[in-house]
Amino acid sequence: MAITAATTTSDFSGFLNREQSAAIFERAARSSAVQQLAPQIQLGAAGQSIPVVTGKLTAGWVAEGAQKPASKGALALKNMDPKKLAVISVVSAEVVRANPGNYMNIVRNQVGDAFATAFDAAALHGTATPFSTFVAQTTKTIELGTTLQAAGGIHGDINAGLKLLVDDGKRLSGFALDDRFEPLLNGAVDAGGRPIYIDSPLVDNAAPFRQGRLLGRSAFIGEGVYNATGSVIGFGGDWSQTAWGAVGGISYKVSTEATVTINGELVSLFENNLVAILAEAEYGWLVNDTAAFVEYTNATP
Repeated sequence: MAITAATTTSDFSGFLNREQSAAIFERAARSSAVQQLAPQIQLGAAGQSIPVVTGKLTAGWVAEGAQKPASKGALALKNMDPKKLAVISVVSAEVVRANPGNYMNIVRNQVGDAFATAFDAAALHGTATPFSTFVAQTTKTIELGTTLQAAGGIHGDINAGLKLLVDDGKRLSGFALDDRFEPLLNGAVDAGGRPIYIDSPLVDNAAPFRQGRLLGRSAFIGEGVYNATGSVIGFGGDWSQTAWGAVGGISYKVSTEATVTINGELVSLFENNLVAILAEAEYGWLVNDTAAFVEYTNATP
């Protein structure tokens, strides 16, 4: 045949296959913001009873020869019961064998992401929660932007939340802040012109959470702290008033013979050559004192 143009690689597009890279645009599964701050306890399959101090001893001054005062402490028990969190992913047998784009490993990461999202939404906001208590049951709220810039701006707002806590006899041990809070913090300074948020030099802040110090307390900035409307973008409080536990870790089961509801109908995996991956875990969560928290809102950005 006559030559009309030089032969190029485009002439062999059906013979030259593209090399496939790792899934570089798939972010690592995030961790739970709540689980970074709240203490973890051992949780058995039957749950756990946690002693809670309901009355403290008090001391009094005694004059010479006078009667010494007597006092009594009191305890109560609060129960933490494990609740199941689960997700099912259904793929074809061919996808399992070929594993295109390393899809099966990506699914495993997304399970951790999905579990962290569901846990934080339940523990913070009570979203679809099986637990009786959650952090947003607090009545303490600070709207960001309330304090004039001349009076401290964002720093003044955050400090106002601290004042609500200490005026109520509570303490502040840390913050869980959403990504939406980060741009507000980056430009915020105190009365001396110093940044109010200080990154921790000992951690990788490219990880799922940006970790640092705010008002001298631990602070974690990450995804999933905001509520469904996006108006609540952070919490501060005494995280020792919370506890979480897990019965083991995330367990995985694979089946090719079960039936799974797909698009509202039961589908036979065996008949359709499908594979179902079931991931489940059991978590417990308890807030002893919801008044020990303040929520930060940005209803009017």
